[in-house]
Amino acid sequence: MNVYILLALVATVATWLLTALGAAVVIFLKTPKQSFLNLMLGFSAGVMIAASFWSLLQPAIERAQLILNTPSYLVVTVGFLFGAVFIWFSDKAVSYTIKKAKINKSNNKINRVIMLIMSITLHNIPEGLAVGVAFGLLKQNYSNASLMGAISIAVGIGLQNFPEGAAVSLPLRREGYSRRKSFFYGELSAIVEPIAGVVGAVLVSTVEKILPFALSFAAGAMIIVAVHELIPECQQNKSEQPYTATMGIITGFAIMMLLDVMLG
Repeated sequence: MNVYILLALVATVATWLLTALGAAVVIFLKTPKQSFLNLMLGFSAGVMIAASFWSLLQPAIERAQLILNTPSYLVVTVGFLFGAVFIWFSDKAVSYTIKKAKINKSNNKINRVIMLIMSITLHNIPEGLAVGVAFGLLKQNYSNASLMGAISIAVGIGLQNFPEGAAVSLPLRREGYSRRKSFFYGELSAIVEPIAGVVGAVLVSTVEKILPFALSFAAGAMIIVAVHELIPECQQNKSEQPYTATMGIITGFAIMMLLDVMLG
């Protein structure tokens, strides 16, 4: 195996493990109060909204300006809308399948779970590609600076994956899933990163051109899930604790923004 492909694999396995570490938070929590679960659901929404811009849309615009002749605003807008439509269509398909299977009792619950896992997984694919591309490009233009740049991208994505792991496992726990299942699905959402990282390193010249679209596609998917599912869900007991979920959203956004901006 090419050494740069191997480095991309090692780096993306590390980012996946940090997601698993974040998802493991759910294992150490006792049965939490509803207010705490609402806070964490809001936190998840804040993480996803911040990640959609700082981790996805902003780098999509920058990369589109560098590597594409097409206007960056057009690529990013189309990708964003495609991502949102994809999740909307997937939700309709899941609802139709459940209706046909006559599983009416848990309809909304299954929809929420599938959409949450799907959106975070979609978000992790372009992140894995970004790491793979960074290491794959070293073969063409190696320098200590470019190596450190690739490592910093992997470190930044890895650190932001920690709250993302919790952003999946904690809402699943709120939906009634066991700690073990919540952790399993939380860490599983990032297993695509090593796969995408290797693909990115192997096909660096091709993948680099589609990366802006892939990044903005994932952003659209994340925003529709956060706005349509997570935020309304965490506000259910708003009359009793009006600002609990809201502060969760603000905190999640602030932490994710801090990690992304600080780590570049």
